[in-house]
Amino acid sequence: MKLVFSEYKSDYQNYIFPYAIWAVPQPGDTPAMIFARGFLPSSSDFARFYMCRHLRVELSKFTCSSENRRILRKCDGIDCRLVPRADFEFTGAWRDFCKNYADIKFGKDVMTYERLDALLSSKLVTHLLVFTDRASGKDVGIVTLYVEEEQLAYFYYSFYDLNYYSRNLGMFIMTSAVECFAQLGKQYMYLGTCYSRNALYKTQFSGAEFFNGFRWSDNLNELKYIIERDAGTVTQHLVETDAFSQKYYGGSLTNILEFDQFVLPFE
Repeated sequence: MKLVFSEYKSDYQNYIFPYAIWAVPQPGDTPAMIFARGFLPSSSDFARFYMCRHLRVELSKFTCSSENRRILRKCDGIDCRLVPRADFEFTGAWRDFCKNYADIKFGKDVMTYERLDALLSSKLVTHLLVFTDRASGKDVGIVTLYVEEEQLAYFYYSFYDLNYYSRNLGMFIMTSAVECFAQLGKQYMYLGTCYSRNALYKTQFSGAEFFNGFRWSDNLNELKYIIERDAGTVTQHLVETDAFSQKYYGGSLTNILEFDQFVLPFE
């Protein structure tokens, strides 16, 4: 892959010169390889990826906790099935279902019908998880997924019946997805970004880890520290902040550089 550094707003007073880091795939690169280096897709055709603080679950380490089981029990009677995109009919009823959810959760017409159609037909969606209430036979949710052989499943968008809110259907859907792909023997389940306390619900799975810019860390206290830091005034890069480097990496840049699987050689 090739890297592109796109400059963002500078803070000259504190010598902070931020860059967004993009990865552009080269022949032979697979999405799984780029996900593993800390990037998520920023285009539906995998033409470009962006480095970010995102989460994944190492599925060989996943076992249902008491909290996971509690969530699963709350939606007892709701079944889920994995459907290849080619076998899923995105009917008018499904389009309206997804649009209604998106209007309520994201804002009116943030996700248009055209955007929904493009989403369902993109390379980023290879499979769907479909959730059905067994008692009524009613479909109550779907998840769009990118699945790449044994390496990964990427939990992209979910849409569900908000009338099931009291049963924590949204969390049930994510928990079911993690459990499903663990049982299928996949290596990782990617769950998207985590930049706020509100996103910490994605960490409630054993095997959860996050990308911090130079490695995948399973220290969730480190993640919480970074989130809290973001909420205040920031006058230093994270790695040069003594409180961070001392607390989690022994105050040594050498310790950080040991994670050289993310160091790219010069050509």
